[in-house]
Amino acid sequence: MTRPIPESEVPRLVFHGTTILALRHKGKVIVAGDGQITLNTTIVKHKAKKVRRIYNEKIIVGFAGATADALHLSERLEGKLERFNGNLTRAAVELAREWRTDKYLRRLEAMMIAVDDSRTFLISGNGDIIEPDEGVIGIGSGGSIVQAAATALMRHSPLEPREIVEKSMAIAASLCIYTNPDITIEEL
Repeated sequence: MTRPIPESEVPRLVFHGTTILALRHKGKVIVAGDGQITLNTTIVKHKAKKVRRIYNEKIIVGFAGATADALHLSERLEGKLERFNGNLTRAAVELAREWRTDKYLRRLEAMMIAVDDSRTFLISGNGDIIEPDEGVIGIGSGGSIVQAAATALMRHSPLEPREIVEKSMAIAASLCIYTNPDITIEEL
């Protein structure tokens, strides 16, 4: 006779991350994200769009983590932007506060980068709102790789911002198994 498998022994299906880069350099603001979605050890999608424009095309968001959670947070941020007339700082603070204190939202597994023409924020479920010192930030499975590459290229090359983003994302894709070279780029 077979016994039922306890829930703790059932293998969990886990969607693995992505790589998002935000760069503010030479008067340009660029956000890029790769397109790979991985379920455990299998790539299930190559060209997912994890970077998009919101609030009348004035704000760019990029997200890493569970896709449904990230889309939900993006919609909530857009609602906050409507409430605060497009003020990204106020909207981000309110979203982070709500995310940290709400029982349902606290369980969401995602991170988000949001940029407008003057500010760049990383928003997390811990209530963190981080504005990078040097105008570059990366999140997701390849986040530290892409951030390091972009920082080095900003400091030590004559490349234009879009070229820095493209090359940095290619470096991350060559090193991180959860990042691919199919990237989406949005620019303000």
